[in-house]
Amino acid sequence: MGQQVHGPDEAHRRPAGVGDATVEALGKLSEALEAVERARGHLYSLHQLIGHADLMLDDALELFRSAGHDDLAERIDRDLLGRNVIAGRWTFQIVEDFDDGYYALFRELDRQARDELVGGRRHLYEAEMKEQRRSPGRPGHEARPAADG
Repeated sequence: MGQQVHGPDEAHRRPAGVGDATVEALGKLSEALEAVERARGHLYSLHQLIGHADLMLDDALELFRSAGHDDLAERIDRDLLGRNVIAGRWTFQIVEDFDDGYYALFRELDRQARDELVGGRRHLYEAEMKEQRRSPGRPGHEARPAADG
């Protein structure tokens, strides 16, 4: 069985000379990026749901036509099927613009801040919070996985 280790691994230790305000600022930037990651997931959900809805219109059109509602089917076919969801764009274009613009810049600046200030280390704020909140020596409160023996 592996030996219990204490404290965070090197990748999650604050470099010498880095103050609390810097760690807190990086933590807040990371938290903001996590919110953007969640929003990105919702954007992809929108993309998939709208695409699915557009494909379901094929079935609705067929059913309207077979029920004798040709005028309504024609209007849906002409005005709604394949329509842009916002001016000039389908959802794949919205996703691409988001990924290539706002999202890419956010990730770049997060990485730049970590690289410049703490040697690229991630989640220092959370690692320090874990150390403050855990009960050393208690099962399930280990600092990190046991070292291989």
